[in-house]
Amino acid sequence: MKAEIISVGTEILLGDILDTNSQYLAVRLPPMGIDLYYMSKVGDNLQRLSETIGRAHKRADLVLITGGLGPTEDDLTRESIALTLDEEMYVDADTEQRLRAFFAARGFTFPERNVKQAMLIPSAQAIPNPRGTAPGWWVEKDGRFIVAMPGPPAELSRMWEVEVAPRLAQLATGDVIASRTLKTIGIGEGHLDEMVSPLLKSENPTIGVYAKPDGVHLRLTAKAATQEAARRLIQPMEEELRQLVGDAVWGVDDDTLEAAIGAMLKERALTLATMESCTGGLLASTITDVPGSSVYFKGGYVAYTARMKMNLAVSAELIERHGAVSDEVAADMARAARASADADLGVAVTGVAGPDELEGKPPGQMHIAVDDGASPQSISYTYYQGRAATKRRAVTTALALLRRALLART
Repeated sequence: MKAEIISVGTEILLGDILDTNSQYLAVRLPPMGIDLYYMSKVGDNLQRLSETIGRAHKRADLVLITGGLGPTEDDLTRESIALTLDEEMYVDADTEQRLRAFFAARGFTFPERNVKQAMLIPSAQAIPNPRGTAPGWWVEKDGRFIVAMPGPPAELSRMWEVEVAPRLAQLATGDVIASRTLKTIGIGEGHLDEMVSPLLKSENPTIGVYAKPDGVHLRLTAKAATQEAARRLIQPMEEELRQLVGDAVWGVDDDTLEAAIGAMLKERALTLATMESCTGGLLASTITDVPGSSVYFKGGYVAYTARMKMNLAVSAELIERHGAVSDEVAADMARAARASADADLGVAVTGVAGPDELEGKPPGQMHIAVDDGASPQSISYTYYQGRAATKRRAVTTALALLRRALLART
């Protein structure tokens, strides 16, 4: 089955909102044996939208549309489908009754303009939407399908999972695709590509190497008649990759680096404290994004000035001699964080987030350290991508260094 996705809304074309709906749907089609060939974005214009739907309907077995199902005059998805298929719209009494009940149950009066959300064409069935006022459309004509779903992600996801995906699963007949992502850190994209090069010529499964903010990912993708058969193809390849890459693999699929490190700390019954300067608390925030992090995270200090660092027992002599942005001060910050919080490990970040220089040091210069009371480790680099990205990269590097320190303890 060939599919096409159309995202509707002038606000998407203007860049006011990010089209996450297309991505949400795209990753869910291959496991169902549905091949996605095209994605389009179109504004709230009847002619252009109907032309886009018409083109998609001719070249795809399945057209998935998101957005444009609201009650306002510029919500034109229904009208555009009707125009494309040359069918007249009418008000479906059952759908209108459900809409009126939806408003009444919440104590709101029913705007008559919302009646348009109860409209159908002869080829369409309404798709329930308990999270909002916009029912979807399931359209079947000429052996092809058009499925229109609301734009708000919470409404779309519920409609897809409960209503649409189960029906599509009964229609799809092609091979399915399964993927498995191994997440690595500490090895650059080029070096990793060289390490796994003996396996890159495999055609089923295939291997892709992708640089990501949390390291380099190895994606294995297999095609087979069933998900189980595809996963069986992936398993031996994954084992070979793990042997080649070793400890650089820190997680799979939806794992996060902070959660993986949290699991290591819990397994070893170790505690952690942080002291950070240029990242302004982002490291501590990232660590505590993990539910249950209070088991191992004792707390963090944001020491943004030299005076604040000294108040937290960082050596004034080191700051004066080497500057606050230095390996020596980063190491002492990690020590002070560990000691002040009575933790097993301390992690520290100091540097220049930019865009201006600090102490004669260029934007992007970072010094990161981990102290465990026995074998402190540190790393420094200069890499500037703008203030926000530079801070984010420093946090990822700090987590990677912490992971290295934890591995060294075993």
